[in-house]
Amino acid sequence: MLRFAVRRLFSLLVSLGVASVAIFLLVEMVPGDPATFMLGTGAQPETLAALRQQLGLDQSLPWRYAHWLGGVLTGDLGHSFTYKTPITAMIGDRMRVSLPLAGLALALAVVIALPVGMFAASRRGRPGDGVVMGLTQIGIALPNFWFAMLLVLLFAVRLRWLPAGGFGGWDDPVAALRALALPAIALALPQAAILARVLRSALIETLDQDYIRTARAKGLSRGQTLRRHALRNALIPVLTILGMQFSFLMAGAIIIENVFYLPGLGRMIFQAITQRDLIVVQSAVLVLVAAVILVTFLVDLAYALVDPRLRRA
Repeated sequence: MLRFAVRRLFSLLVSLGVASVAIFLLVEMVPGDPATFMLGTGAQPETLAALRQQLGLDQSLPWRYAHWLGGVLTGDLGHSFTYKTPITAMIGDRMRVSLPLAGLALALAVVIALPVGMFAASRRGRPGDGVVMGLTQIGIALPNFWFAMLLVLLFAVRLRWLPAGGFGGWDDPVAALRALALPAIALALPQAAILARVLRSALIETLDQDYIRTARAKGLSRGQTLRRHALRNALIPVLTILGMQFSFLMAGAIIIENVFYLPGLGRMIFQAITQRDLIVVQSAVLVLVAAVILVTFLVDLAYALVDPRLRRA
């Protein structure tokens, strides 16, 4: 198990290094000059040149990449061109919103999807299965920002149970959770629909195996066989989807954070792009990529725990 973990960690670190080069080059290709954006199109050439020199934009690409990567390796992501504040602190503040939001949305998706997927698999071909498949298809098709607006209209405007947007911080945990409730539900619904369908397919495939028929022949009910034997062996595709979903919820919540005016990482990246604050964009995206790679590593470890045969791969 230790050798398996070391091998996977090494390969993922190589992936992170390649990703850092790709992120840097892609961000550098974004049209627009940060100095011109900050000073305006009417700024004097001498002033623009002085600001580019101050920001390090007059240096060559290899030097700027090496300087940025050296800071990343020491925990210093640089300073924002726009706000003149450390990017590490900015990302840390925004992660206090984005990380709990993604975790809450994923937990809601799992809580919804597991019983729904198991229910559909246990009633394959029956009316209950058809209803579940229809509802999950609707859940996948609904745009989460449109569903978010419906939630705001119902629970914030009409019923006044939850706030329509904003985030007051974690000084009051109850208020913070209430502020994250609607965006978490909006993010969780499509993911729960996807996860339920994947779980149903994996369980149906597992239920056709010989050892399941043996368990039934020993007197176990269909429900007991499903919970005790089929579920564990159907977890590998489910774990794959869970890893992908958490990554999506971390990186893909930009629209939802803007709908609910949440000061999260996605909203910060959106604002940095509009302000041509390139150093913030590339550092924040690298953090998201690192989070995705870390989740992938944890999913691989979970694979090996669920199925020991994978440790030899």
